[in-house]
Amino acid sequence: MWLWVLATLVAFFIKGLCGFANTLVFTSILAFGANNVNISPIELMLGYPTNLILTWKNRDKLKARVYIPLSILVLIGSIPGALILKNVDAGFVKTVFGIVVILLGIELFLREVKDVKSEGSKVLLGIIGIISGLLCGMYGVGALLAAYVGRVTKTGDEFKANISAVFIVENSFRAILYSILGIITVSEFKKALILIPFMLIGLFAGMKSGSVLNDKVVKKIVIVLLIISGIMMIIKG
Repeated sequence: MWLWVLATLVAFFIKGLCGFANTLVFTSILAFGANNVNISPIELMLGYPTNLILTWKNRDKLKARVYIPLSILVLIGSIPGALILKNVDAGFVKTVFGIVVILLGIELFLREVKDVKSEGSKVLLGIIGIISGLLCGMYGVGALLAAYVGRVTKTGDEFKANISAVFIVENSFRAILYSILGIITVSEFKKALILIPFMLIGLFAGMKSGSVLNDKVVKKIVIVLLIISGIMMIIKG
């Protein structure tokens, strides 16, 4: 249980600090000892309230043209993603997850180094939205969304508000879908309840640290660690 507590503290500290990457960190830490089908529902139950908190805190920075179309496209991909999580071999899922972590890590690192903001095309929006839906359905991974939202928002608060709004829509849908498919169980619900205090500690510590630490440096460190974790996941899977 100590590993779950550690994963919760670290993942939601990153969430409070950066607005994303909590799922990748949480799953990367725990996937060495548990299957994704057991990790994802717990992370979902812990992540849901954090997205509500961050969206409310930054509600004046919301942009409908950013979060509404992305939310719709993510929902389209969530159903097949959840079905894959439910029925595909766990070892295969871990290998795919490792590849996804590496690719997303490289993308995010390059964006941080270049520090480029640009308007996203409609074609790119569609591709990112649907693939993100698949990844969210399988793992709750939203880093691909972060790569896009980071391009079309100007400030950290604006980024957190819009990506968290997309996560709220996706989380709501996935919670219903996971319940119908039997992915969320009573034992996992109880475990999530136990971890909620640690989630809140990590989240608010991250939000507080955001005003002190260099956000860009922290993001780069996290991304490098994610890439290393992805390599290890492929080897283990």
